[in-house]
Order: sequence, then C-alpha cells, then structure tokens
Amino acid sequence: MPISPKTAMELLEGKRIEIAALSDLSKESRDVVALDQQSVGRLSRMDALQSQAMAKETERRRALALQKIEKAFERLESGDFGYCIECDAEIPLKRLEIDPTATLCVECAAKKEKAKK
Repeated sequence: MPISPKTAMELLEGKRIEIAALSDLSKESRDVVALDQQSVGRLSRMDALQSQAMAKETERRRALALQKIEKAFERLESGDFGYCIECDAEIPLKRLEIDPTATLCVECAAKKEKAKK
C-alpha cells in the first residue's frame, strides 16, 4: 500500500471533520426563506431565495464529498485504498494527501479528463 492505513485514516477523518464543520456553518442559509411581504421587498426575497438555492447546492456537493469519503474508508478496509481503480497502479502519496478520496492515478485521471473534452 502506498500510504499507511493510519495516515490514510487521519487524512480521511480530517476531510470528514472539515466538511462537517462547513456544513454546520451554512445550516442557517439553507433554512426556508420566509416570504413576509410586509417586511421584505421583492428584490430582497429574490436575493434570499437565490442565496438559499446556492446554499442547498453547496450542501448537496458536501453530501457527495462525504459519500466519497465513506467509499474511501471502505477501500481502506478492503485493502484497495491507494490503488488506481482503472490500472491498479499505486496512487502517489502527494495526490492522496491533496485528495484522500482519489480513485485514479495521475495518468488515468488525465486520460479521463482528456476524454471529457
């Protein structure tokens, strides 16, 4: 394994804590916008609704990131963590330090990105 299980767990847990903290901070902006026409103007309501929509999208992305972290924990338990799911090569330590949920080596990630274009 290219990275020790302890280091991998620390990286993944750190990422999980970071996402949870950000989620707690943005909870208020995801709350339902009250449409009290007496106290709030039309543009203010539109701004509030737009902010709420952006906050909900951000939370959706955080939920996806947490799913990726859980899948990485599963790969860690099965012994597959740190190996590319395409070619089975070791994923470089620096890549895993940047993104501990990475499932592709640099070469396979580049190929996938190139295929998107």
